Amino acid sequence: MFEYAPAPESRDVVDIRPSYGLFIGGEWVDSQGENRNKTVNPASEEVLAEVAWATEADVDRAVQAARKAFGVWSALPGSERAKYLFRIARIIQERSRELAVLESLDNGKPIRESRDVDLPLVAAHFFYYAGWADKLGYAGYGPGPRPLGVAGQVIPWNFPLLMLAWKIAPALACGNTVVLKPAETTPLTALLFAEICAQADLPPGVVNIVTGAGETGAALVNHPDVDKVAFTGSTEVGRQIARSVAGTGKKVTLELGGKAANIVFEDAALDQAVEGIVNGIFFNQGHVCCAGSRLLVQESIETELLDALKRRLGTLRLGDPLDKNTDIGAINSAAQLAKIRELSDLGEAEGAERWSPACSLPDKGFWFPPTIFTGVAQSHRIAREEVFGPVLSVLTFRTPAEAVEKANNTPFGLSAGVWTEKGSRILWMADRLRAGVVWANTFNRFDPTSPFGGYKESGYGREGGRHGLEAYLDV
Repeated sequence: MFEYAPAPESRDVVDIRPSYGLFIGGEWVDSQGENRNKTVNPASEEVLAEVAWATEADVDRAVQAARKAFGVWSALPGSERAKYLFRIARIIQERSRELAVLESLDNGKPIRESRDVDLPLVAAHFFYYAGWADKLGYAGYGPGPRPLGVAGQVIPWNFPLLMLAWKIAPALACGNTVVLKPAETTPLTALLFAEICAQADLPPGVVNIVTGAGETGAALVNHPDVDKVAFTGSTEVGRQIARSVAGTGKKVTLELGGKAANIVFEDAALDQAVEGIVNGIFFNQGHVCCAGSRLLVQESIETELLDALKRRLGTLRLGDPLDKNTDIGAINSAAQLAKIRELSDLGEAEGAERWSPACSLPDKGFWFPPTIFTGVAQSHRIAREEVFGPVLSVLTFRTPAEAVEKANNTPFGLSAGVWTEKGSRILWMADRLRAGVVWANTFNRFDPTSPFGGYKESGYGREGGRHGLEAYLDV
């Protein structure tokens, strides 16, 4: 294995304020409450900034600002709205290095991923939906579709800026206005996006950012003047949201948890499959709702595949997220690290065999080594519950029918991967897997033109592509 000299990205490209208020009606305002939260760098536990937590009254103020702006924004021709979206996309590209560094500081993900995956996709979503803004009548939802009104959007901490783009870009393209609440542990890129909205001369109130915890999100979801709720996060919170909006007439999309099967057949290109497995579960420290956290490997190649996978894990570099050589960054928070440890310990207690490569963990920050469990039964909690960390459960199968049965034996249905050289087998499997996205000989491949969403406890509705417009239109 090569020894890599440190190659740190500079923090100087980012100007983090000591404290942040709320972005409402195109202006920075103070919260009406006293609560403030410190957001920390998960790799060092260093406090980055102090952030206001919005009260119910603050949320009401933001919704009123969005409602006032809706009349102006929705009346603009689609071609005019598109100009604002194009401008935002170009500013994101111009400031991509700054945004990538800030994302890695606040979230813990490696700068290589922030720079090469998150930021290009963020800009691409705004470009893509800018293109739709004046073509909504041709999207397949009838002539002259109308915007819904005010969209209340709550996003998670694993892809803070990308989830913002998934929510805000289609909402604005369709003529809606937005109140968005970022996750409490990762608010900084959303707050920088508020600056970008101002830089793009977006009309005041079209985008409002309110920071806070679950109470702030609940106030937004339950506000009577919110017409559309979009949520990405845990299945448990998704259930609460579904209950709270039932009977209100609000349109809802929920993108929730997952426990995806990554299925490798004996005829698969082994080295390619190993790279796909690593990308499927160790990308973003496993903080991915569609992560390939269950590896289903055909019995005849189990030993060969696991040997190759363990060799590959021995080359992964864990450490400073701002080092361009880093493959695995920090776990996002102490609470998430505790959950990963608890479920991993349970895996051992239930009889699975645990393996991690030789790996020294930094003294400060929240860290967990890449981990593989073999000898996993379908009844084990690590095979059924979403760990949301760099933990892979390995199961075996003999026939395609058994692979389908085991893959579908989960309350979730967000994604799946199939590795084989036979195109007919890929189509046969894809037709039977109960997953919103099925990747063939790849994994975690995203594109703004392609819809994304789940079945069962992974939620309902689709984001991305033409399908993503429907959730923001009165059709």
